[in-house]
Amino acid sequence: MAAIIERDGRFMLVEEHTSAGLQLNNPAGHLDPGESLVAACAREALEETAHLFTPTALVVVYLSRFQRPTTSVAPDEAHGSPADVEDITYLRFAFCGQLGEQQLNRALDTGIVRTLWLTPDEVRASAARHRSPLLVRCMEDYLAGQRFPLELLTTDSSVLRLT
Repeated sequence: MAAIIERDGRFMLVEEHTSAGLQLNNPAGHLDPGESLVAACAREALEETAHLFTPTALVVVYLSRFQRPTTSVAPDEAHGSPADVEDITYLRFAFCGQLGEQQLNRALDTGIVRTLWLTPDEVRASAARHRSPLLVRCMEDYLAGQRFPLELLTTDSSVLRLT
């Protein structure tokens, strides 16, 4: 889930510690058991920004793939195979919505250093620091006016039952 948060022509991003150093991202994260997509987005935004967030529209759904070496092991000389590669497919649901009040006594999620407000040009210019190339794609799709009603998404009651 990713929250695309815009106010007065600036986008709220988070700066976070990653294995590649400090990087920028949308407030984003994973779906927890028993959660709807909309609830997961609101929760992740709160955890990473300490602000309430109410998703109001789905901007787009992205499917992407990320690969990186998992070890520093040299290729197998006998077989010529490459080192192990971590191969991950991400399914990102990007939502826009209303930013609510800051929860002043709430700590940011582990690894999150701070929030930043950047203009679209500043977001584009900082691409070398983006955790995901989808950060710019989300922003560009949002700026192009892409919006879908939340009614497009249905959470079956079986998801909400944890038994």
